[in-house]
Amino acid sequence: MSFGDSIGLLAKSCGAEIVANCRGVNPDSTRLKECLSRNRDVLSQQCQSDYLGAFDAIQKRVAARVTVANACQREIIKVCGGSTKETSKSIPCLVSTPKGISNNCLKAVDDAGYR
Repeated sequence: MSFGDSIGLLAKSCGAEIVANCRGVNPDSTRLKECLSRNRDVLSQQCQSDYLGAFDAIQKRVAARVTVANACQREIIKVCGGSTKETSKSIPCLVSTPKGISNNCLKAVDDAGYR
C-alpha cells in the first residue's frame, strides 16, 4: 500500500474520529497512531479495522526507504555517480536507469514505493 493509499484509507475510515479526538495532535504517523489507540473505545468499527493496517503500511514504506541506501550502494556510486549519504538525490537515476541496477536494488526501490 502506498503512502497516498494509506493516508486515503485513514481519511476515509477515521477522518471523523481524528477530527473529534485527535485535534491539535501533530499529524505525524506515530503521534496520530498513539492518539487513535488511546481513543480506541470511541472509534467506529471501520476505523478500528483499518487504522492499524494503514499505519503498518506507512512504517513498512519508511523502513524500505532506509534499506535503499544499503541495497543500492554500488548502483548509487557507480551507475548514478552519487553518494550513499544523500540517497534521495540518486532515486531519479535508480528509477530511470534499469541497466546496471541489481535485482536487490530494484526490489528495494519498489518496496520503498519509488516506482
